[in-house]
Amino acid sequence: MKDFTGKVAAITGAGSGIGQALAYELAVCGARLALSDLDESGLETTVAEVRARGAEVRGYPLDVADRAAVLAHADEVVADFGQANLVVNNAGVALGATVEEMRFEDFDWLLGVNLGGVVNGTKAFLPHLIASGDGYVVNLSSVFGFVGVPTQSAYNAAKFAVRGFTESLREEMLAGRRPVGVSCVHPGGVKTGIARHARGGHEGDQEAAAAGFEKIALTTPKKAAETILRGVRRRSARILIGPDAYVIDAIPRVLASAYQRPLALLARPGLKRLDRN
Repeated sequence: MKDFTGKVAAITGAGSGIGQALAYELAVCGARLALSDLDESGLETTVAEVRARGAEVRGYPLDVADRAAVLAHADEVVADFGQANLVVNNAGVALGATVEEMRFEDFDWLLGVNLGGVVNGTKAFLPHLIASGDGYVVNLSSVFGFVGVPTQSAYNAAKFAVRGFTESLREEMLAGRRPVGVSCVHPGGVKTGIARHARGGHEGDQEAAAAGFEKIALTTPKKAAETILRGVRRRSARILIGPDAYVIDAIPRVLASAYQRPLALLARPGLKRLDRN
Protein backbone atom coordinates (compact mmCIF):
# COMPACT_ATOMS: atom_id res chain seq x y z
CA MET A 1 0.00 0.00 0.00
CA LYS A 2 2.79 2.41 -0.88
CA ASP A 3 0.90 3.54 -3.98
CA PHE A 4 -2.82 4.35 -3.85
CA THR A 5 -3.29 4.58 -7.62
CA GLY A 6 -6.27 2.46 -8.65
CA LYS A 7 -6.81 1.18 -5.11
CA VAL A 8 -10.39 1.11 -3.78
CA ALA A 9 -10.67 2.98 -0.49
CA ALA A 10 -13.80 2.87 1.68
CA ILE A 11 -14.04 5.72 4.20
CA THR A 12 -16.75 6.13 6.84
CA GLY A 13 -17.63 9.55 8.21
CA ALA A 14 -16.55 11.09 4.90
CA GLY A 15 -19.02 13.97 5.05
CA SER A 16 -16.74 16.18 7.15
CA GLY A 17 -13.53 16.43 9.14
CA ILE A 18 -10.77 13.87 8.80
CA GLY A 19 -12.85 11.54 6.63
CA GLN A 20 -13.54 14.29 4.12
CA ALA A 21 -9.90 15.37 4.08
CA LEU A 22 -8.78 11.78 3.51
CA ALA A 23 -11.15 11.53 0.55
CA TYR A 24 -9.64 14.66 -0.99
CA GLU A 25 -6.06 13.46 -0.47
CA LEU A 26 -6.73 9.98 -1.82
CA ALA A 27 -8.49 11.45 -4.85
CA VAL A 28 -5.32 13.33 -5.74
CA CYS A 29 -3.36 10.08 -5.24
CA GLY A 30 -5.49 8.33 -7.87
CA ALA A 31 -7.56 6.13 -5.55
CA ARG A 32 -11.12 5.01 -6.32
CA LEU A 33 -13.37 6.06 -3.47
CA ALA A 34 -16.38 4.52 -1.71
CA LEU A 35 -17.49 7.20 0.73
CA SER A 36 -20.14 6.85 3.41
CA ASP A 37 -21.75 9.01 6.07
CA LEU A 38 -25.02 9.36 7.95
CA ASP A 39 -25.02 13.06 7.01
CA GLU A 40 -26.20 12.86 3.42
CA SER A 41 -25.74 16.58 2.75
CA GLY A 42 -22.12 16.55 3.87
CA LEU A 43 -21.55 13.32 1.94
CA GLU A 44 -22.91 14.87 -1.26
CA THR A 45 -20.51 17.79 -0.85
CA THR A 46 -17.53 15.50 -0.43
CA VAL A 47 -18.52 13.32 -3.40
CA ALA A 48 -18.90 16.39 -5.63
CA GLU A 49 -15.48 17.74 -4.58
CA VAL A 50 -13.80 14.37 -5.11
CA ARG A 51 -15.40 14.01 -8.52
CA ALA A 52 -14.17 17.49 -9.43
CA ARG A 53 -10.66 16.25 -8.68
CA GLY A 54 -11.11 13.60 -11.37
CA ALA A 55 -11.44 10.56 -9.13
CA GLU A 56 -13.92 7.71 -9.46
CA VAL A 57 -16.27 7.99 -6.48
CA ARG A 58 -19.58 6.74 -5.11
CA GLY A 59 -21.44 7.93 -2.04
CA TYR A 60 -23.35 5.65 0.33
CA PRO A 61 -25.64 6.86 3.14
CA LEU A 62 -24.67 4.65 6.09
CA ASP A 63 -25.17 4.28 9.82
CA VAL A 64 -22.03 2.46 10.98
CA ALA A 65 -23.80 1.32 14.15
CA ASP A 66 -26.20 -0.74 12.00
CA ARG A 67 -24.31 -4.02 11.59
CA ALA A 68 -26.53 -5.47 8.88
CA ALA A 69 -26.24 -2.24 6.89
CA VAL A 70 -22.43 -2.23 7.15
CA LEU A 71 -22.18 -5.86 6.05
CA ALA A 72 -24.40 -5.11 3.07
CA HIS A 73 -22.38 -1.97 2.36
CA ALA A 74 -19.11 -3.89 2.10
CA ASP A 75 -20.63 -6.30 -0.39
CA GLU A 76 -22.10 -3.39 -2.36
CA VAL A 77 -18.74 -1.61 -2.56
CA VAL A 78 -17.06 -4.75 -3.92
CA ALA A 79 -19.90 -5.25 -6.39
CA ASP A 80 -19.58 -1.61 -7.56
CA PHE A 81 -15.78 -1.41 -7.71
CA GLY A 82 -14.71 -5.04 -8.13
CA GLN A 83 -12.54 -5.07 -5.00
CA ALA A 84 -11.72 -3.28 -1.75
CA ASN A 85 -8.15 -2.48 -0.70
CA LEU A 86 -8.36 0.07 2.09
CA VAL A 87 -10.99 0.67 4.75
CA VAL A 88 -10.82 3.67 7.06
CA ASN A 89 -13.17 3.31 10.03
CA ASN A 90 -13.31 7.00 10.84
CA ALA A 91 -16.92 7.83 11.77
CA GLY A 92 -17.21 9.07 15.35
CA VAL A 93 -19.34 11.02 17.80
CA ALA A 94 -18.74 12.66 21.18
CA LEU A 95 -20.42 12.66 24.59
CA GLY A 96 -19.52 14.90 27.51
CA ALA A 97 -21.00 13.84 30.86
CA THR A 98 -19.94 12.46 34.20
CA VAL A 99 -20.65 8.81 34.90
CA GLU A 100 -23.24 9.94 37.46
CA GLU A 101 -25.12 12.13 34.97
CA MET A 102 -24.66 10.07 31.81
CA ARG A 103 -27.76 8.41 30.40
CA PHE A 104 -27.49 4.78 29.38
CA GLU A 105 -29.00 5.55 25.97
CA ASP A 106 -26.27 8.13 25.26
CA PHE A 107 -23.57 5.71 26.39
CA ASP A 108 -24.96 2.98 24.11
CA TRP A 109 -25.24 5.47 21.23
CA LEU A 110 -21.59 6.46 21.49
CA LEU A 111 -20.32 2.89 21.82
CA GLY A 112 -22.48 1.85 18.87
CA VAL A 113 -20.78 4.38 16.61
CA ASN A 114 -17.25 4.74 17.98
CA LEU A 115 -16.60 1.09 18.83
CA GLY A 116 -19.36 -0.81 17.04
CA GLY A 117 -18.72 1.10 13.83
CA VAL A 118 -15.04 0.11 13.90
CA VAL A 119 -15.82 -3.55 14.63
CA ASN A 120 -18.58 -3.67 12.01
CA GLY A 121 -16.45 -2.02 9.32
CA THR A 122 -13.44 -4.20 10.04
CA LYS A 123 -15.38 -7.46 10.06
CA ALA A 124 -17.41 -6.55 6.97
CA PHE A 125 -14.42 -5.58 4.81
CA LEU A 126 -11.73 -7.92 6.12
CA PRO A 127 -12.52 -10.91 3.84
CA HIS A 128 -12.44 -8.56 0.84
CA LEU A 129 -9.18 -6.96 1.95
CA ILE A 130 -7.55 -10.38 2.30
CA ALA A 131 -8.89 -11.43 -1.11
CA SER A 132 -7.43 -8.30 -2.72
CA GLY A 133 -3.90 -9.44 -1.88
CA ASP A 134 -3.00 -5.88 -0.83
CA GLY A 135 -5.35 -4.77 1.92
CA TYR A 136 -5.21 -2.24 4.72
CA VAL A 137 -7.31 -1.39 7.78
CA VAL A 138 -7.11 2.05 9.41
CA ASN A 139 -9.06 2.45 12.65
CA LEU A 140 -9.49 5.80 14.38
CA SER A 141 -8.85 5.79 18.10
CA SER A 142 -7.77 8.99 19.87
CA VAL A 143 -5.32 10.36 22.41
CA PHE A 144 -8.22 9.52 24.73
CA GLY A 145 -7.20 5.94 24.02
CA PHE A 146 -4.07 6.68 26.09
CA VAL A 147 -5.41 8.56 29.14
CA GLY A 148 -8.71 8.74 31.00
CA VAL A 149 -10.35 12.18 31.18
CA PRO A 150 -13.17 13.38 33.48
CA THR A 151 -16.57 13.66 31.69
CA GLN A 152 -15.21 11.50 28.84
CA SER A 153 -15.75 8.01 30.28
CA ALA A 154 -17.86 6.84 27.33
CA TYR A 155 -15.44 8.26 24.76
CA ASN A 156 -12.50 6.82 26.70
CA ALA A 157 -14.17 3.42 26.87
CA ALA A 158 -14.67 3.34 23.11
CA LYS A 159 -11.25 4.67 22.16
CA PHE A 160 -9.33 2.42 24.56
CA ALA A 161 -11.31 -0.49 23.12
CA VAL A 162 -10.57 0.54 19.52
CA ARG A 163 -6.89 0.63 20.37
CA GLY A 164 -6.94 -2.88 21.88
CA PHE A 165 -9.09 -4.28 19.07
CA THR A 166 -6.85 -2.83 16.37
CA GLU A 167 -3.57 -3.91 17.97
CA SER A 168 -4.93 -7.45 18.34
CA LEU A 169 -6.08 -7.45 14.72
CA ARG A 170 -2.63 -6.34 13.56
CA GLU A 171 -0.99 -9.15 15.49
CA GLU A 172 -3.41 -11.67 13.96
CA MET A 173 -2.65 -10.44 10.43
CA LEU A 174 1.10 -10.74 11.10
CA ALA A 175 0.81 -14.16 12.74
CA GLY A 176 -1.41 -15.49 9.96
CA ARG A 177 0.71 -13.88 7.23
CA ARG A 178 -2.38 -12.21 5.83
CA PRO A 179 -1.78 -9.57 3.13
CA VAL A 180 -3.40 -6.87 5.23
CA GLY A 181 -1.68 -3.99 7.01
CA VAL A 182 -3.27 -2.46 10.11
CA SER A 183 -2.81 0.97 11.69
CA CYS A 184 -4.42 2.54 14.74
CA VAL A 185 -4.70 6.33 14.55
CA HIS A 186 -4.52 8.57 17.63
CA PRO A 187 -5.40 12.18 16.78
CA GLY A 188 -4.81 14.98 19.23
CA GLY A 189 -6.85 18.13 18.74
CA VAL A 190 -8.03 18.31 15.12
CA LYS A 191 -10.15 21.21 13.88
CA THR A 192 -13.35 19.27 13.17
CA GLY A 193 -16.96 19.78 14.26
CA ILE A 194 -17.17 16.74 16.54
CA ALA A 195 -17.19 18.79 19.76
CA ARG A 196 -20.05 20.99 18.53
CA HIS A 197 -22.21 17.95 17.84
CA ALA A 198 -21.48 16.21 21.14
CA ARG A 199 -24.28 15.00 23.38
CA GLY A 200 -24.46 15.54 27.11
CA GLY A 201 -23.86 18.46 29.44
CA HIS A 202 -25.77 21.72 29.61
CA GLU A 203 -26.22 23.78 26.47
CA GLY A 204 -24.13 26.78 27.58
CA ASP A 205 -21.35 24.62 28.97
CA GLN A 206 -21.34 22.43 25.86
CA GLU A 207 -21.02 25.47 23.60
CA ALA A 208 -18.20 26.87 25.72
CA ALA A 209 -16.43 23.49 25.72
CA ALA A 210 -16.73 23.25 21.93
CA ALA A 211 -15.39 26.78 21.46
CA GLY A 212 -12.52 26.04 23.84
CA PHE A 213 -11.66 22.83 21.99
CA GLU A 214 -11.56 24.62 18.66
CA LYS A 215 -9.15 27.21 20.05
CA ILE A 216 -6.64 24.63 21.29
CA ALA A 217 -6.98 22.17 18.37
CA LEU A 218 -3.57 22.31 16.74
CA THR A 219 -4.05 20.29 13.56
CA THR A 220 -6.12 20.80 10.40
CA PRO A 221 -8.03 17.87 8.87
CA LYS A 222 -5.79 18.12 5.79
CA LYS A 223 -2.66 17.73 7.89
CA ALA A 224 -4.28 14.83 9.75
CA ALA A 225 -5.10 13.11 6.44
CA GLU A 226 -1.56 13.58 5.15
CA THR A 227 -0.16 12.10 8.36
CA ILE A 228 -2.47 9.07 8.15
CA LEU A 229 -1.55 8.30 4.55
CA ARG A 230 2.14 8.67 5.32
CA GLY A 231 1.67 6.19 8.17
CA VAL A 232 -0.12 3.75 5.86
CA ARG A 233 2.72 3.92 3.34
CA ARG A 234 5.14 3.12 6.17
CA ARG A 235 2.84 0.42 7.58
CA SER A 236 3.01 2.12 10.97
CA ALA A 237 1.28 0.25 13.77
CA ARG A 238 0.43 3.50 15.57
CA ILE A 239 -0.12 6.86 13.89
CA LEU A 240 -0.03 9.93 16.15
CA ILE A 241 -1.53 13.15 14.81
CA GLY A 242 -0.36 16.51 16.09
CA PRO A 243 2.34 17.54 18.57
CA ASP A 244 -0.18 17.30 21.42
CA ALA A 245 -0.68 13.61 20.61
CA TYR A 246 3.01 12.93 21.27
CA VAL A 247 2.83 14.77 24.60
CA ILE A 248 -0.30 12.92 25.74
CA ASP A 249 1.13 9.57 24.61
CA ALA A 250 4.18 10.24 26.81
CA ILE A 251 2.21 11.13 29.95
CA PRO A 252 1.13 7.60 31.01
CA ARG A 253 4.48 6.22 29.87
CA VAL A 254 6.29 8.54 32.29
CA LEU A 255 3.79 8.86 35.13
CA ALA A 256 1.85 5.58 34.86
CA SER A 257 -1.38 5.92 36.87
CA ALA A 258 0.03 8.91 38.80
CA TYR A 259 -1.24 11.20 36.00
CA GLN A 260 -4.80 10.72 37.24
CA ARG A 261 -4.61 12.87 40.40
CA PRO A 262 -3.34 16.10 38.76
CA LEU A 263 -5.82 15.64 35.92
CA ALA A 264 -8.64 15.30 38.45
CA LEU A 265 -7.51 18.50 40.18
CA LEU A 266 -7.46 20.37 36.88
CA ALA A 267 -11.00 19.16 36.12
CA ARG A 268 -12.43 20.09 39.53
CA PRO A 269 -13.58 23.66 38.66
CA GLY A 270 -15.45 22.41 35.61
CA LEU A 271 -17.15 19.63 37.58
CA LYS A 272 -18.21 22.12 40.28
CA ARG A 273 -19.73 24.33 37.59
CA LEU A 274 -21.69 21.34 36.27
CA ASP A 275 -22.96 20.61 39.79
CA ARG A 276 -24.21 24.20 40.16
CA ASN A 277 -26.16 23.86 36.93
